[in-house]
Amino acid sequence: MKSILFAILFLLVSKVCFSQSASIDRKVYLDSTWSETTSDNYKYYRIVKDYYSEKDLYVINDYYKSGVLQMEGTSKTKDGNSKEGEFTFYYENGYKKAVTNYVKSSPNGKSAEWYENGNKKLEGEYIEDAKTFFGTLKVFQFWNSKNEQTVIDGNGDYEEVSEFFHASGKIKEGFKDGLWQGSDQKMGYTFSENYENQKLISGVSVDSDKVSRNYKVVEIRPVPKKGYEDFYKHVGKKFKIPNMPKGVGGKIFLKFIVDKEGQIINPEIIKGIGYGADEEALRVVSAYTNFAPGEIRGIKVRCTFSLPISIQPME
Repeated sequence: MKSILFAILFLLVSKVCFSQSASIDRKVYLDSTWSETTSDNYKYYRIVKDYYSEKDLYVINDYYKSGVLQMEGTSKTKDGNSKEGEFTFYYENGYKKAVTNYVKSSPNGKSAEWYENGNKKLEGEYIEDAKTFFGTLKVFQFWNSKNEQTVIDGNGDYEEVSEFFHASGKIKEGFKDGLWQGSDQKMGYTFSENYENQKLISGVSVDSDKVSRNYKVVEIRPVPKKGYEDFYKHVGKKFKIPNMPKGVGGKIFLKFIVDKEGQIINPEIIKGIGYGADEEALRVVSAYTNFAPGEIRGIKVRCTFSLPISIQPME
């Protein structure tokens, strides 16, 4: 009888211990660029719920160094950089900053914004655009910093303002129209753009060296020059499958930076399968040298890129 009771208690304790270990969260320190850093040099920190569990969506909460909630939402990957669903952002004073829906890490769907004093700023909707980093924003209502509504039902004067960026112009039926002008202090350029029938017709940017660039697309994602088929053909040809147990396989999720020359640098595994396959994926991806870099207003920029690599289970 005692042995049976002991066995039951052992199973109960094991179950409790397993449940507790499976629900352990992870704290990640982030610097001003939202890159992972140490506890001695951080501006924000991130709590990933149930980090050590395998989940379809991970709950992600970001905090200011002060401990005030900065963002809450869900991610397909446990690093928190694959946004999916509704995200809410907050100012450090606790007021709500924005509520935006994301699909595959890009804004997609209804969005609302507020000023730091709590006044409403914007009501709009992001519409998916495969050519850009983010969806195209359709503006329904807009209030300036003086709490004056300058866009009503998709028509009026609109401005985009952030810490280093400013742009202003007209909105017609929800989209930019006519002449738009602005500047990006962080990247060091000014620009002038013309819009017609909800589309950018032409744009000119001038950098700090007075070099001008013409463009017809504001933002361009980095892509393999010969297409994704060529990239995955390279991976399939060069990937040497390590010795793995039968039945082991799945998707390796990794991220890397495509620099201004189109070179892949700083590859990292977001979610791996182990047994040496992760290291091999890093080696093969790093050897690919045929990317076209991303651009913002005709200026080449470094961009973070992420993708999956599927490994078939060994039979």
